[in-house]
Amino acid sequence: MSALDSAKQWARGTKRDLVALWLAARDPRAPWYAKATAGAVAAYALSPIDLIPDFIPVIGYLDDLLIVPLGIMLALRLVPADLMREFREEAARREKPVSKAGLALMIALWALAALALAWLFWPKPA
Repeated sequence: MSALDSAKQWARGTKRDLVALWLAARDPRAPWYAKATAGAVAAYALSPIDLIPDFIPVIGYLDDLLIVPLGIMLALRLVPADLMREFREEAARREKPVSKAGLALMIALWALAALALAWLFWPKPA
């Protein structure tokens, strides 16, 4: 198997695991801390907007290459293995969802950052 085939297989597995974590966050059988972590990771990863936009050189892909995979690994360890197997099977049959909550969170964070910068740099009366 070539390196490209391995990378494609890893990417497919990561997509499946994201959907499985999205399912885990909604399942009442998962512990609350696993649901919270899985929900946060899935909402961020499935959001159409990144915290760090990809057009920013180097650090734009930092979240895609480091933050998301580390979050997935943490969430996978918190969800019980038997439940995770079930969620992975279900995820293999589903389409990748889009996180509206993740979108709202990213928009809110960008709006807060813009407000903070405006407040910081707005000319103060003397």
